[in-house]
Amino acid sequence: MAHLFSYGTLQQPGVQMASFGRLLKGTPDALPGWKREMIEITDAAVFAQSGERFHPIVVPGEKSDEVPGMVFEVTEQDLAATDRYEVADYKRIAARLKSGIEAWVYVCA
Repeated sequence: MAHLFSYGTLQQPGVQMASFGRLLKGTPDALPGWKREMIEITDAAVFAQSGERFHPIVVPGEKSDEVPGMVFEVTEQDLAATDRYEVADYKRIAARLKSGIEAWVYVCA
């Protein structure tokens, strides 16, 4: 199992059901050294899944910055589904969370 950190729409039950076919179980965590901004989503399919025109995105911040969110246990198939869901503004990187867990996170491309 891999870990996926979400600070945005991947926490929504509807997005999880559409992307993974089930609800994910997660625990609160945070991404240190990053800050959250918003971007406009122009992909109609992603907009339809989330119901939101603007989605959060994280960009490098100061050491004191951190982005709260949830960490989920996911499979490689789940990660592939998430890759399909996220638009080109995002890229997937490995990052260490505040808890010490190493997780995949989608950040500003």
